[in-house]
Amino acid sequence: MHLSRKSPIIQQFFSWYTGYLIRRDFSGYTYDEISVAEDEAILLLANHFSWWDGLLLFQLNRLVLKKNFHILVGQTDFEKRWFLKYLGAFSPSSTGKDTVATLRYAGQLLDNPENLVLLFPQGKLYSAHVTAVNFEKGVMQVVNASQKNFKIIFAATFADYFASRKPRIKTALQCWEAEEYVSLQLLKSEYNKHYTKTLKEQTKIIV
Repeated sequence: MHLSRKSPIIQQFFSWYTGYLIRRDFSGYTYDEISVAEDEAILLLANHFSWWDGLLLFQLNRLVLKKNFHILVGQTDFEKRWFLKYLGAFSPSSTGKDTVATLRYAGQLLDNPENLVLLFPQGKLYSAHVTAVNFEKGVMQVVNASQKNFKIIFAATFADYFASRKPRIKTALQCWEAEEYVSLQLLKSEYNKHYTKTLKEQTKIIV
């Protein structure tokens, strides 16, 4: 398993640099303001359609959720993007047993109320135009590896150019109160309700 190597100095730099990149490359980045409890970790589930996703949600966590940021990424991304490990990224170093161990580690992170773990349930990049988000079974392995004392937050991010040269980004957040017994199908269904609602609202925007 590739573990994160968090560095407060590098994190502080990337907090500033990410904010700079967002201001430079987008006409705007808006998101929901929600309150979170100090005594609950957060499992943040998000759609994955761009190179930007991890950085956008890293910034959102810094500004809104204010938890200790962790993100599960693929081995290729971990090795190609050296800076990710300093921001809280971790990854399996191989398939099979190491992947299982990595998912178990992600679940254990959720037992600490100071932590946030970001997962992309799709497992890889998909078009921003998909009408529904697929969930790989690893999501439930993370949930079941924890003590299940955490908050689940759905994030749906969309981008549109409208009349601007640069795209405008919107991340919609929803706190989901999990039932006592959570299945992959239930989690997928509830996330996609949020995703579909956000997508419909996005298509109604008039500039």
